[in-house]
Amino acid sequence: MTFYNDMRHITLLALPSSLLSSLSLPLEILNAAHELARLTNRRQAPLEVHVVSTEPGNIRSSGGLTIVADGRIEDIAHTDLLIMPSLWRNPQAVINQQHTLLPWLQHIARQDCRICAVGTSSYLLAEAGLLDDRAATTHWYYCDDFAQRYPRVALKRQHLITQADNIYCAGSVNSIADLMVHLIRQNYGQKISRQVEAQFSPEIRRPFEEHAYAESSSNPHQDEIIVEAQDWLRQHLNESINVAQLAMQLDLSQRSFNRRFKQATGTTANQYLQQQRLSNARELLRISNLSIQEVAAQSGYQDSSYFCDRFKKMMGQTPLAYRKSVRGKLFKAL
Repeated sequence: MTFYNDMRHITLLALPSSLLSSLSLPLEILNAAHELARLTNRRQAPLEVHVVSTEPGNIRSSGGLTIVADGRIEDIAHTDLLIMPSLWRNPQAVINQQHTLLPWLQHIARQDCRICAVGTSSYLLAEAGLLDDRAATTHWYYCDDFAQRYPRVALKRQHLITQADNIYCAGSVNSIADLMVHLIRQNYGQKISRQVEAQFSPEIRRPFEEHAYAESSSNPHQDEIIVEAQDWLRQHLNESINVAQLAMQLDLSQRSFNRRFKQATGTTANQYLQQQRLSNARELLRISNLSIQEVAAQSGYQDSSYFCDRFKKMMGQTPLAYRKSVRGKLFKAL
């Protein structure tokens, strides 16, 4: 399967009083993925990155550092990915000065382009009318203000990431890192996304599916029987599960159950169960002091060696190595 050809042109929007890390971190993550991809495909062209603003030149960030905009927004008629930075403090002051951005954002949104707004830059999308009747999120501190200013937006306070077609909102800099890993998995594949994930602060990484709201997948299928089956599997993942018995419990033949599950979810019931078990194990390794054997047992694996093998295939590292990596920055009490 060929990936990595529909996210090559990257545009960073430079705005005054913004958090520079909300642009630099996603770009570094994307660059890392692209360089890893080039190891297996030397003919692949490098990323094309443009930093633009309403006026070119030095743009002073909230921390006092400057970023150089090499062009105007009007220079970009199309891009594969637009990243908008988080604005420092009350975003209204920047919004009042950036009205020329709104028609450009409307134009970009009509193109085949992903737009990623970090933190309060979602205000700009709302001002442009691009979030009307769509799911969105923003920095938690401004949720009340955002909801009052933009009542037509379906604000998802409890979600750190939202997706509405080609528009993504991330509530924080950490969340944009999670979102980049998700986009990398879509464009570069699972192997490269795991390598990047391990390289960039895995202690803050949470899978996109665990804390994102995606309009296209919030109700991914209408098969209520399969929804019931998914709920049951999640609630009993640490038990010995027989899919044939589950099908019988739902008054379905195993053949009919397998067909409907695959049609509704795109995966088999056994594959879905393995994904849930490994996700549970990953969280236990991150937050608990349980032994590897105990993590395996609580995730439905009676054979810890088999668990370790499955985990390594998914994460590219052993459970013990993963635990060490996600806890590498924790202080140790003496």
